[in-house]
Amino acid sequence: MCGIAGYLSKRDEPQPIGEIMLDMLTSLARRGPDSVGMALYRSEPAHRDSCWIRLPEHGDAAEHERRIVAGLATVGDVGTVERHHGLLRVELSTAADAPAIRAAAEAGSDDVEVVSLGKQLELVKQVGHPDDLQASFDMRGFRGSHAIGHTRLSTESKVDLTHSQPFWARGVADVATVHNGHITNYHKMRRSYEQQGVRFFSENDSEIIGVYIADQLRRGLSLEDALQASLDDFDGSFSYLVASGDAMGYARDPFALKPLITVETDDYVAIANEEIAIRAALGSDGVAHEPSGHVYKLWRRSDLPVPAGAAS
Repeated sequence: MCGIAGYLSKRDEPQPIGEIMLDMLTSLARRGPDSVGMALYRSEPAHRDSCWIRLPEHGDAAEHERRIVAGLATVGDVGTVERHHGLLRVELSTAADAPAIRAAAEAGSDDVEVVSLGKQLELVKQVGHPDDLQASFDMRGFRGSHAIGHTRLSTESKVDLTHSQPFWARGVADVATVHNGHITNYHKMRRSYEQQGVRFFSENDSEIIGVYIADQLRRGLSLEDALQASLDDFDGSFSYLVASGDAMGYARDPFALKPLITVETDDYVAIANEEIAIRAALGSDGVAHEPSGHVYKLWRRSDLPVPAGAAS
């Protein structure tokens, strides 16, 4: 099961993507009652990196926060620090790259996880219903350019924050993924990455997608090329979405075993694995389309024409 959803605006001015995503995910909640999350993107990069960090479940939260902030201070200038329901959000000005920031935050604890990092990305997730996510993070008022989201039904791994989606493509700023399906060669791929020193935090096969995308990007592939390569490198039944600071797209397994619907208008692109989610958030505009198997597609905002009547 699981529900996945994505929205990308073709307009220059920020859109109410927090509200749109919550409406889509609420419609998909029956597909995934265990946890919910979304990766939201600002229209323009912020001056500081936004770093979301999962705090350890045990011990003194204030002491964990102090240690994490002290670690981040070794690589940059720490700004606002906020604690939200098991997550720590830290604003950071730094010239350090994403791996260095991640290492600084996670140093000294095996149970600290950088959940996301970027100047456009805000990634929030929580065990429970979309209503619980709104109550904890108040994301309905977030305005930006695009977003992806997920509601999870746990089938093989535990229900907690670490196993919830979206997953950050660790080590690459502003890239996140959500997934519905089963990557059947997950264990083989994971062992290969672990031999290269990659650290995994969950037993969720969906985590491999972000790791894979990050690896392909570091090898010099474009995001489009990484999506295309994944169609052959992943085995199993899968539909997944990926987003970066400028783009949103999908990839679907060769047999189209997992549902996926797209709606594209002059104003937006919407994707979900049930059309009802798109209609609940955006109404009846646009024609629903189901992609075939073994396909991918990426929309880059920088490549899209500005719709008539949009701000220049």
